Amino acid sequence: MPKGLYANIHAKRKRIAEGSGEKMRKAGAKGAPSAKAFKAAAKTAKKKGKK
Repeated sequence: MPKGLYANIHAKRKRIAEGSGEKMRKAGAKGAPSAKAFKAAAKTAKKKGKK
């Protein structure tokens, strides 16, 4: 099963922090996740348990 939207975002942030030279796309830019993609990801998100 492919990784989800948030897994991809966190992986890219990690690569950027390590000095990859990449940049995050701005909201609304071509290739950036849309609001629709974030709503779909929220439907399949795992709920956080109580600690």
